[in-house]
Amino acid sequence: MRIIVPATTANLGPGFDSFGLALSMYLELEIVGKSTQWIIEHNLENLATDENNLIIKTALEVCPELDPHKVKMTTDIPLARGLGSSSSAIVAGIELANQLGRLALTKEEKLRIASKIEGHPDNVAPAILGSFVVASQLEDGIYYTRHDFPKCGMIAVIPDYQLLTKVSRNVLPDRLTYEYAVEASSISNVVLSSLITGDLKQAGLLMEQDKWHEPFRNALVPELNQVRALKKSLNIYTAVLSGAGPTVLVLCPLEDKEKIAIILQEKLNDSLVKTLEVDELGVRML
Repeated sequence: MRIIVPATTANLGPGFDSFGLALSMYLELEIVGKSTQWIIEHNLENLATDENNLIIKTALEVCPELDPHKVKMTTDIPLARGLGSSSSAIVAGIELANQLGRLALTKEEKLRIASKIEGHPDNVAPAILGSFVVASQLEDGIYYTRHDFPKCGMIAVIPDYQLLTKVSRNVLPDRLTYEYAVEASSISNVVLSSLITGDLKQAGLLMEQDKWHEPFRNALVPELNQVRALKKSLNIYTAVLSGAGPTVLVLCPLEDKEKIAIILQEKLNDSLVKTLEVDELGVRML
């Protein structure tokens, strides 16, 4: 039995803590069988291999009476790069509890649990539901809509360094003026309507006008401006931080994706450049 969870990108510029998109990189969890204690095999450094692993901790938080099992984890989602590595682990843990505990959780229940653990739904929602999800966590629950994302090429420029979310959050201001917030909100509203109607040129233009987080995080990720400097010559729609960074997500015409990826790899040779697609399914069993 295997659990598959996609990577995610959040924010997409001005959709701060609200927009999320599932991507074609994956965490896979194979349930090997019962054991005398929890064991999770993986090949990543500095990650626990027992019940202190985030996947197992999450599963036991959902269903404390689970019998110990041995599981194997493989993932191509890099840690602390803004591609939802912790969210994929949380969603995998919830699904592990769901399967072993025969809980029959609905997608809404999984989303509620995951958002409570993660703190907000922007990354966990598309990891559970697939595709493009706009979500808000209020005191009385999670509200969300799932949309198809416009057809386009997607490229991730993944720098060779980690950027922890808590570090990236520390540069954000405590307060914004009313006028500033109104302008920031209007930009995100038009980006959403443009994405839903498939207007990638307008969406791409305004995604780079974010006022919620990118202006404050810009200095932490020099690759963002490096990619944007190539925008006209490469004919890309936009380049934005993926989540809190440092990965830069590039949207471009679908037919130009491979060519643009090759050029970006040449120009930013200290980064890993990967072509991606939207994952439509979210978490699933194989």
